[in-house]
Amino acid sequence: MLNISQLESSLWEAADQLRANSKLNANEYSMPVLGLIFLRHATNRFNAVKAEIEKGLSSRGGKKRPITIDDFKGKSAIFLPVEAQYDRILNLAENADIGKAINAAMKAIEDETKMLEGVLPKEYTSFEQDLLYNLVRIFDREELRTATGDVFGRIYEYFLNKFAMSGAQEGGEFFTPPSLVRTIVNMIEPDRGNVLDPACGSAGMFVQTGHFVENRGEDAAAKITFYGQEKSDTNTRLARMNLAVHGLEGIIRQGNTFYDRWEELLGQCDFVMSNPPFNVDGVSPEKVKTDSRLFTEKKIPGIAAKTKAVSNANYLWIQYFYSYLNERGRAGFVMASSASDAGHGEKEIREELIATQAVDMIISIGTNFFYTKSLPCTLWFFDKGKPAERQDKVLMIDARNVYRVVTRKIRDFSEEQLQNITAIAWLYRGQQERYLGLVGDYLNKTHQEAGTIAGVLTQLESPLVKLTQMLQTFSDSLGASLPLLKDLPEVEGLVAEDIANQNIETFRATLSELEAGIQEFTAARVGLIGELQVHLAWFASQAESLSTNEAQKECAARFAQFIPQLKTLQKHINEVHKLASRAVELAEKKLEARKQDVWDGKEVKKQRDALDILRDEAIFAIKSTLYVKAQVTWLQSRFPEAVFVDVSGLCKVVTRDEITQQDSSLTPGRYVGVTALDGEDEEDFEERMREIHLELASLNEEAVELAASIAANFEELTIIG
Repeated sequence: MLNISQLESSLWEAADQLRANSKLNANEYSMPVLGLIFLRHATNRFNAVKAEIEKGLSSRGGKKRPITIDDFKGKSAIFLPVEAQYDRILNLAENADIGKAINAAMKAIEDETKMLEGVLPKEYTSFEQDLLYNLVRIFDREELRTATGDVFGRIYEYFLNKFAMSGAQEGGEFFTPPSLVRTIVNMIEPDRGNVLDPACGSAGMFVQTGHFVENRGEDAAAKITFYGQEKSDTNTRLARMNLAVHGLEGIIRQGNTFYDRWEELLGQCDFVMSNPPFNVDGVSPEKVKTDSRLFTEKKIPGIAAKTKAVSNANYLWIQYFYSYLNERGRAGFVMASSASDAGHGEKEIREELIATQAVDMIISIGTNFFYTKSLPCTLWFFDKGKPAERQDKVLMIDARNVYRVVTRKIRDFSEEQLQNITAIAWLYRGQQERYLGLVGDYLNKTHQEAGTIAGVLTQLESPLVKLTQMLQTFSDSLGASLPLLKDLPEVEGLVAEDIANQNIETFRATLSELEAGIQEFTAARVGLIGELQVHLAWFASQAESLSTNEAQKECAARFAQFIPQLKTLQKHINEVHKLASRAVELAEKKLEARKQDVWDGKEVKKQRDALDILRDEAIFAIKSTLYVKAQVTWLQSRFPEAVFVDVSGLCKVVTRDEITQQDSSLTPGRYVGVTALDGEDEEDFEERMREIHLELASLNEEAVELAASIAANFEELTIIG
């Protein structure tokens, strides 16, 4: 089975290593690399579709007619002329100019595909020949030649992500982090009609929409028309390539959305989604004052006295998004946190927006979700088709304390955190069955993970017992002292024999601890597994009836009894692993076990390696079980009756009157209050320690860079002096 995550990271590592050894910077390198990924994918799709087409071709005189471009229409594949196929470039003659060949391939594709006209990179002649040959080989791995499904879409997005993190392509502004895009998609559920992003970047919103529709078993291309606008030529090209590499089609045009209206889409969009540039302060008020998209009485939020330009364009964007929606349309967009509380003209516009009753949800997002900005942000959601019972209400979610640490500077949502936030919206909308479905999925997965524990624990016992037997045999061979160490020098008044005997004593004490630890581990394992197997059998008999909240709560409570035992077992596993490793090290380093015939070093290493692997597998099985069960607890403890309730520090449904009393603020933190501190457990502590280590490592790197900079400055001063 293809491990896509491992493939992504290995491809990036190989490609980035090539760049590091070249004269190219990340900006020069990123588009051509994305172009090669596109070309490899296009060739794969072409070959697959070509094979399907050939099966159905009619033949005359024993010969089938040649394939034409018309055969590829409606097949989610681009027709590739011979010179544009990846294999031809890969097999060029040794003295051929590969840069020219790739440029020609890109031009040939553009000539055949209108959406890609003028889009594909053609800067390959600026690359060193060896670098290009190596890049072409990197993207010709066996896993890629035979890849099916959306593997290349994943890889393309992964490289976009990594280039954004490395600062390539206009500071990363082209790339909205997947966590935020998926949150928007999950909340507005774009599944039909016209979908617009007037600041589309690399079309990430459209790609995630495609995934959303496909996960429902439907064809995104058949159900949705994508419309995107982007100011930057580079980003426009990235967006068209991104759509093509995912087998999607759309109209992506270049234009400055502040001045270039998409007139035919006003009031016609089923969904609008976007991550516009925040806090823009250079928009000409003269050019926008008659803009029909500015529907509020105030229209322009304010004009800067010095520049005579719009002081902050956030509320221009917000009005645009509203105006493009049809009478039942939904919008989801990223906005600067400051916009939720902004005063003066911005407040007046916000009051008019609230009065429309289309403001549906506001979600506060914590810091470090963007790759080039550390500031927090807010997600806004409009719904012009809200039912009567929610017309006067807004759901506020404060998700600033919900995140996963990726690096010291980057955070995101885990898959489960994203689902849990989405579940809050389901309950707000009265979609209890979807909430119960998610809890049911978590319970199923909890028990699936728990079902693997017995097997890995049984396997763990074998190397543990074998290692202990070898250690005991070695201990028995030592006698009262260790003659091999008689030649050791005297240390702090102790003769060699005294040192040897102390080492023997330490080794035997550790071995005794190990044997006692194994007994405790075995007792805990046997007790837990017996009870767990009974519970798993009960769960299997009840699985079909776990669709009600009461049944799910009972199931969760039954499983909760195993949590302390699993955590205790985890400690036992870590302890016996630590003691076994320490005993082996004492034997080999302090007692020179490798010099004695009784010690089979090769077998010891084999069993120790097996113990390391099986220990990791056992801990992973236990942690995975506890983690999924924790999601059940997170939801059930906050929404015990499987209906929406206000949760302190997390979510609250507020009325227009309450918003008015709070000075028309749309900042969730002003409504939901402060969260109560949850009980700290070992997993929380480990996660915080991981964050601290990440921060410390990053600070150390910065300190080294600063020291080098200071040294260089001193050197320069010395030279000048």
